[in-house]
Amino acid sequence: MLVSPAASHRADGPTPWVLTLSCPDRPGIVHAVAGLLADHGGNITESQQFGNPLSGLFFMRVQVTSPAGRGELEQALGRLSAEFDLTWSLDVAGRPVRTLVMGSTAAHCLNDLAFRQRSEDLPIDLVAVVSNHTVLEPLAGFYGIGFHHVPVTAATKADAEARLLELVEELDVELVVLARYMQILSDDLCRALAGRVINIHHSFLPSFKGARPYAQAHDRGVKLIGATAHYVTGDLDEGPIIEQDVERVDHSRSVEDLVALGQDVERRALARAVRWHAEHRILLDGHRTIVFR
Repeated sequence: MLVSPAASHRADGPTPWVLTLSCPDRPGIVHAVAGLLADHGGNITESQQFGNPLSGLFFMRVQVTSPAGRGELEQALGRLSAEFDLTWSLDVAGRPVRTLVMGSTAAHCLNDLAFRQRSEDLPIDLVAVVSNHTVLEPLAGFYGIGFHHVPVTAATKADAEARLLELVEELDVELVVLARYMQILSDDLCRALAGRVINIHHSFLPSFKGARPYAQAHDRGVKLIGATAHYVTGDLDEGPIIEQDVERVDHSRSVEDLVALGQDVERRALARAVRWHAEHRILLDGHRTIVFR
């Protein structure tokens, strides 16, 4: 059973809940879930489901308003879980997810996420910015976000990751976003934060590795540039893909044009991935994601 932290029950009317679940596919799941919610005064406002014939798993996301409290719904879902072998999550719909952003020197993704949060367009609460440089400190200050400089060297990597985990614990962080953070996370850290870290990178990999990938791409005359947002695992840049986006280019574009377009694509892809995570629209199906948009 997976249960996300939740805001307190609203006293001015029914609470909007979001329920996600997965289980072995079999007849009667939708009927059972809908019946449980109806028994607790629930009014379903959104429902999506998908059965994967390859994995044999069923996935479902439901938004519902109900006067029932969290404890009451959890008990009922616990009983249903025993019958259908459910993995499930229940949260208050729209509750801002406490988010920590990690960056190095590039500001475009951090700035976009902070702006979207401030405009109330993105359901996250940016509680901290962590960086191995100080370049992003003024931007974090502009948005009123606490900044933490955590330098990383080969000798201090373990201490830096321990400090990150301390901040995650102290600030009750639910989601970590690598917004062009140019450090590789250790396998131990990836396991400690499994399913809670989203990364963004250009989609030239594995063709154009290392320094100046846009210059390499320009030299080869690429016609598409793109970005990939994915969950972080111990396999570098190979975690479950959440979102990808592309932009068509031609011979007239300079390297600087490609970099600017690439940053815009990265912003878009990352913002969608973070939104879908915060809205509980992503479920894992092995190495793949099911995204209920």
